[in-house]
Amino acid sequence: MALWTMILRKMANNKWLQLNLWLGLTVCVALFSSMPLYSEAILQRTLIKELQQTQLQSGVYPGFIRIATSVSSSQMDEKTIETIAKADRFAAAIPERAGLELLSFYQQRFTHKMKVYGADANEQEKQYQKTAGSFQSLSDMEKRVKLIEGRMPADRQDGIFEALVTQKFLFATKRGLGEELVLESPESDRSTFRVIPVGIIETNAAADPYLPYLTTEREDSLLIPFEQFEREFVKGGKARLTDLEWRFALNYEQLTVEKVEKFSQAGADIKRYFRGRLGVAEVNMPAIETVASYQGKQEKLDLMMVSLYAPVMLMLAFYLYMTANLIIERQKTEISVLRSRGASRLQIMTAYVIESTMLGAAALAAGPFLGVWFTGALGASNGFLAFVQRSALDVSLSSNAYKIAAAAVGGAILLILIPAFLATRVTIVGHKQQMARLGKAPFWHKAGVDLILVGFSLYLLYNFNRRQEDVKRLALDADALQLDPMLFLMPAIFALGGGLLVLRVYPWLIRLVYWAGRRWWPPALYSSLIQISRSSGQYLTIKVFLIMTVATGLFSANAARTINDNMDSKIRYAIGADIAIATKWESDAPPPLSTESMPQMGTAAGSLTEPRRVQYTEPPFEAFESLEGVEAVAKVFRKPDARFSAGASGTSGKTELIGIDTMAFGNAAWMKGGLLEYPINSYLNLIAPEPKAVLISRSLADKAKLKPGDPIRLNWDGLDQAQFTVFGIIDYWPSWNPLPSVAGNEEGKAAPPHLVVGHLGTIQNRLAVEPYEVWLKLKAGASSQMVYDQLAERKVPVTSLRDATQELIRSVNDPFRMAVNGVMTLGFVISMLICFFGFLLFWLLTLAGRSLQYGVLRAMGLPFRQIIGMLVSEQLLTSGAAVLIGVVIGNTTSELFVPLFEMSFATADQVPPFEITYHQSDYLRLYGIVGTMLASGLLVLAYRLSRTRIAQALRLGEE
Repeated sequence: MALWTMILRKMANNKWLQLNLWLGLTVCVALFSSMPLYSEAILQRTLIKELQQTQLQSGVYPGFIRIATSVSSSQMDEKTIETIAKADRFAAAIPERAGLELLSFYQQRFTHKMKVYGADANEQEKQYQKTAGSFQSLSDMEKRVKLIEGRMPADRQDGIFEALVTQKFLFATKRGLGEELVLESPESDRSTFRVIPVGIIETNAAADPYLPYLTTEREDSLLIPFEQFEREFVKGGKARLTDLEWRFALNYEQLTVEKVEKFSQAGADIKRYFRGRLGVAEVNMPAIETVASYQGKQEKLDLMMVSLYAPVMLMLAFYLYMTANLIIERQKTEISVLRSRGASRLQIMTAYVIESTMLGAAALAAGPFLGVWFTGALGASNGFLAFVQRSALDVSLSSNAYKIAAAAVGGAILLILIPAFLATRVTIVGHKQQMARLGKAPFWHKAGVDLILVGFSLYLLYNFNRRQEDVKRLALDADALQLDPMLFLMPAIFALGGGLLVLRVYPWLIRLVYWAGRRWWPPALYSSLIQISRSSGQYLTIKVFLIMTVATGLFSANAARTINDNMDSKIRYAIGADIAIATKWESDAPPPLSTESMPQMGTAAGSLTEPRRVQYTEPPFEAFESLEGVEAVAKVFRKPDARFSAGASGTSGKTELIGIDTMAFGNAAWMKGGLLEYPINSYLNLIAPEPKAVLISRSLADKAKLKPGDPIRLNWDGLDQAQFTVFGIIDYWPSWNPLPSVAGNEEGKAAPPHLVVGHLGTIQNRLAVEPYEVWLKLKAGASSQMVYDQLAERKVPVTSLRDATQELIRSVNDPFRMAVNGVMTLGFVISMLICFFGFLLFWLLTLAGRSLQYGVLRAMGLPFRQIIGMLVSEQLLTSGAAVLIGVVIGNTTSELFVPLFEMSFATADQVPPFEITYHQSDYLRLYGIVGTMLASGLLVLAYRLSRTRIAQALRLGEE
């Protein structure tokens, strides 16, 4: 009981320190618990959205499953009947196997096709009748079909079948309802079946919104009761079965990320079970590819979250250690007295373990709920420090989140117990000796930890750069995100090492400033310089903390801005304009050959036939020029397989040819600044007056040794060459990828592509008129949907469409990009908040520890204004200098390590080149936060100092 009393009193006496420590623990728990919460929630939402998008594109319900198999057996023996029964039992268990609720289900059976004619038909009619049909059964037939005339069939036992038919089939038989038909089997036995159509049916769309039965799929079927079909054909074997089919509609909204593997495995099991069991099987699961792509995504996203959080976690660990160290520093005298009076180290550590566990338990109680809020902030991020009113993530606390949170609390408790463990080794004598030796060099200074950290991070940087150069040189396609935790941890290591390295030199700089102006410095600055130069170790913790915080915040801001800007530029550059549309052109091209006619063609004769040029008819262009909401429209002709011939040696090869109208293209196209030697409009103005003028890529100029003024000849298959004149050389052009590619190279090696840009009118007049794309630039505030609706209203036959706005929206909603934006935004905000609390905590404790000094100065007659000047100068020379050092190190870290994020993109498609982006607004926010922090700190310190009584401070010093 005495131990608990001591712990509670000690915590009450240090309530503000304990509150700061609890705050750090709570944020730590929230960060760790938000990782699994976010990865589960965002992948779940993205999965459902992609399945819904699949439904919009294909018109098929995402939970749809269709299993169809032929029956190869010609007779219904016991083995075949049992195999069909087992297949039915397997199909019935599919919803449970997939782990989803069954919304709808039906199955069908089909016999082989038979000749159909009226029972009263004469021999001539029988001979010329070409109508064929088959028996079909449908489970729950009464609920699924729409009866438009007649009645439902009955299960008769007299050998006559009553059936439902479609209107089209009844017309083909030239008979009416109630008139008997005969189905004659094509088998050797020529068996016949008597059938009476009793009802005409059509599709009933309202019967089942998930799984409607479509009568148009098999209009030549005679639908009989399911039980009768089973008795007469499956078990009775009166006609040969040809096909079996099962259809399901499962509730795809229940498909969670945890069930992805189970669903994919169910799809594989279905295919494996029906493969060759009864005959040729076909399994159709529209969602399987989308769902299968999510296997392993959560592990990758979790790894990325850990990697992104690494700098913030390192900073939080430093904050926890700093706070715990400050608490222990205040209690070292108490600890050393207890040790001197016989208390064991185990007893003292037990008290601190209990104290830390109580704080950890409180953090564990509140942290996961704060983690839910963090997860919501991550899901609402639309960019760095940008949030939108996106639908909230469906987040629920799970056992996994609590397990990770508990592990984080355990690790944090061990971290904050380190200072206590070290303090228990010191007796009262040793403690007094340490107090007298505050000026000794710290451990990291002696061990060269700063040099080790900087050297290690630069070594890793060198290896990463080499790897990146290899990827570029070999034109390899990287994955969407190559997740390497060191990619995110290296900047934090470098920032810490760089900060320590600068702080190794900083005391000498202070001494130099002191020595240079020791005769002229005012008393406040003179005192501050002496204090800082003699007790540099006292300020080491806060300076390292501020440097780490500012550098990490700036790196997070620059990295997020760079990733976002490069992703957006890549999408816009690849499309070339806001919208790029290709439409259908009328031509005299022959229809494509059917697969049945191809084997009858002689290959030898076909090889001698020269390809005939297709003549195209250009559709009206006015439909695009009059679109509302469109600012500019341009025709852009692209011929990727054109050929060139140029140079004295007659160098030739493949090139992409782009034909444009210079003025319209300049108004409609999007081009990032700085990619060309001159602005793109300067190149367009250069070739505008001369119809034969062209621009060529630098790769083509180097290969053919061309320069401005040289001729170049162009053509493609079936055309004669036309001569043009080179007017300029370019490195980039909207929608053209200049990076080396293996595709299209006969040698199988990476080769740079070539490009020629000329006038569309000249290309059409001297070469040929072929289909071109239409590039649109939208007016400010105009939506893509407005353009879509107008094109649909004018019945423009669009064959392909690329929309930069929609691509950007999809990119922003990508879970990996949302993680980058959310985590780095959250990291920046947390860094600034922790920086403020850490700064305030340190200086309040410093002021409390130096009350005697300020009391003596006031007793000596030093004005209060001079003491405030001492505080201001001391803060500027410590905290202010640390912030400036942090800005320099943050910028250096960004310059060195942000380019490594280029490996996160598909290297062969990284056009425009990866470029570091700095936003002035981020620096203004940082300076505003730091300025507010320093000002608030000064106000609080000044207030506390003004309330300090001189006599009380002196009496405290005597004690």
